Amino acid sequence: MLPARSLAVERPYVLLTMYWCDKDRRHQIGRETLRIELTQPLLKTCSKSLLKDVRGFGLFRMVADDHFVCDSVLHTQEFARDRLSVAERTLRFMERTGLQPSRNHRKGYPKRSLDNKLPGSDHATDWLDPSGGQVIVVDEPYNGVPNDDERSAWAERHDWRLVKTSWPGMYNPYNCDMYVATDGTTGYDLDALVAKIDAMPAPLLGENWAGESVSSWETFVSPMAKTPQDIRRARCRGTIYPNDSAHTVPFSYHMGSSRRRPKGEMGIEGHVELGMMIKGVLSSQERPYSVYQRLNRVRSNLEDWMAKEIGHGQLEGPEFFDVYYREHEGESPFRAQAASREGLVAILGSLKEKLQAVYPDCAPLRKEINRIDMSVKLVGRMKQAQG
Repeated sequence: MLPARSLAVERPYVLLTMYWCDKDRRHQIGRETLRIELTQPLLKTCSKSLLKDVRGFGLFRMVADDHFVCDSVLHTQEFARDRLSVAERTLRFMERTGLQPSRNHRKGYPKRSLDNKLPGSDHATDWLDPSGGQVIVVDEPYNGVPNDDERSAWAERHDWRLVKTSWPGMYNPYNCDMYVATDGTTGYDLDALVAKIDAMPAPLLGENWAGESVSSWETFVSPMAKTPQDIRRARCRGTIYPNDSAHTVPFSYHMGSSRRRPKGEMGIEGHVELGMMIKGVLSSQERPYSVYQRLNRVRSNLEDWMAKEIGHGQLEGPEFFDVYYREHEGESPFRAQAASREGLVAILGSLKEKLQAVYPDCAPLRKEINRIDMSVKLVGRMKQAQG
């Protein structure tokens, strides 16, 4: 077992847990949990939302203040250990450098042009120095693959700085090299950053496992999980056999399937109408791109619900795809209505009402309703900004 320690005096830490099932070894199963000692609480190093963009952490769900769990069951013990080690190395990198993930990926290219990509770049990640907003590109190509002369010429041509570190890296230490690159015209002290990276201790490798291994799927509960809800949340969804609930059914009854849909059936005619509404909104010139993103997600999920609701053979091939995606000339009575912002709001309101009339209140439905409600707000904000 991981050592019990007094929470009142111990240093900050975080626990990462993964479960695995090795089908090639007579379906052996197990759990791997890695405890990482920190210099400060994790969410002071990186926000919960940004952690989803961090290599190694996108797999995890936060289930307690000190615990993250992966809901996928990995295929081997070795692979689970390797993934946990990647997460640990990335966390160490953030702690030591102070960098955070950058979501403005175009800043990772000179003049923000994709045509100016670093030659031979591989396994690259974009980082932000929050102290001044400088974007840093961390490139981790395989040993000996990049053409150094070509990369040096690229840096000189674009007034960028490119430096190879001595630290073995986050992605695949000792098999890849780590470079850092940034805009050299800003006066950013890249040498100071490289010095921090080079001073980091040797990276953790899966083959040098330092965590806890248990040959069962018994749920690991961290010290900070106190309530029954905390304990339920700690369970890996990939180890759960899905069942029907009062208002939802699983998409699949295979173990580990966590995706669910509402009980109820819209019917083919109902789905066709919803599809025309959504296509009307998406075709509108008055529709902000942020609304397109949300409604595109709504129609994708509604198409999935329809696929589970209708009988086999009722809609095949192109006919099925036409419901939510292909719009024939003159098909939609909602195109004219969607030509105004008021019309957009009316269509979105009707879309919401029709969904709520057929499906029971449940988490899968609420996600779609929230996307529709936010779309209404975004249309309203656009109207205010332009009016």
